[in-house]
Amino acid sequence: MRAMILKEFLELRRDKRTLAMLIALPIVLLIIFGYAANFTITDISTHVVGPQAEAVGRALPPLFDVTEIDPTATGQDAQDQVRDNEANVVIDTGTTPPTAYIDGSDLFTAQTASAALGRVGDRVTVDILYNPDLTTSWVMVPALVGLILTFIGTIVTSLGLVRERQSGTLEQLAVMPFRPSDVIVGKIAPYFILAALDMVVVTLLGVWIFGVPFNGSPLVFGVGAAIFLFVVLGVGVFISTVSQTQGQAIQTAILFVMPQILLSGFIFPLSAMPAAIRWIGYCLPLTYFVQIAQGVMLRAAPIASLWVPFVVITGMAIVVFTAAVLRFRRDLAPRQRREQPAPEQAPA
Repeated sequence: MRAMILKEFLELRRDKRTLAMLIALPIVLLIIFGYAANFTITDISTHVVGPQAEAVGRALPPLFDVTEIDPTATGQDAQDQVRDNEANVVIDTGTTPPTAYIDGSDLFTAQTASAALGRVGDRVTVDILYNPDLTTSWVMVPALVGLILTFIGTIVTSLGLVRERQSGTLEQLAVMPFRPSDVIVGKIAPYFILAALDMVVVTLLGVWIFGVPFNGSPLVFGVGAAIFLFVVLGVGVFISTVSQTQGQAIQTAILFVMPQILLSGFIFPLSAMPAAIRWIGYCLPLTYFVQIAQGVMLRAAPIASLWVPFVVITGMAIVVFTAAVLRFRRDLAPRQRREQPAPEQAPA
């Protein structure tokens, strides 16, 4: 038994990736998630419009961060600003009393803002848009669609090239007239189609079972989901190129998936996180798909108001695909050199 224990310790010492997961990962997760796990909203982006905008803006509690005061804007402008996610709260002073339009698709911020404005009394009328009853499932289901696609796309695809390497067929790919980009697209295509079908099924079930509205354009939602799928599938292929075994691939995929759950705004609001942790969330693709999904399904936001998340995940898709191609070319080069026949010796 002592020999077996020593053998396992030696194996762990040689397996740097597993050793890092056992020692370093719990500490990192404790620090990052400890700061991220916060439901307390202390800063609410607010616009004030209408003829009394200046006076009402100055009278708001410090919780409301007034970033714009526009005396010329109308009540319709106020609602459009909420729809386009320009602010969490827009107060229209052109009504008596003033009307505070709150974005109900941002659940925790809406709850905090509604409670704070309720304490003001009859001086402000509260109108919660896009989720008037602040139903949790309305906010969670669009985000769950992205999380499910992340699990499927990353973990399943990450096993692709690793399986090729372990079965020996990667050696055959090395001598075939395929470019690395052809191989990667060929690996991604079947998973892309299956994941797209999963996305449609999960979205329809979420709308049917939980009563989540789908107010926006299916085309805009589909384009956003397609780009997001390309990102997570590309990440899966990249993971497979840096892993020697399926176990290593799954470990690395889990390291990618776990931060998506807590740091993308899926559970804990980004606005409640410290700045350093929030920037990690801004580097995660699920953060931007959640913005697109909630914007389209709940607020019927047009693509013009969602251009930021679309541009970011498109850039991520380009970077991930390029990195996967370069890494795969580097992986194939030694094999191609080994498979090339040696030059014939000239007769003496």
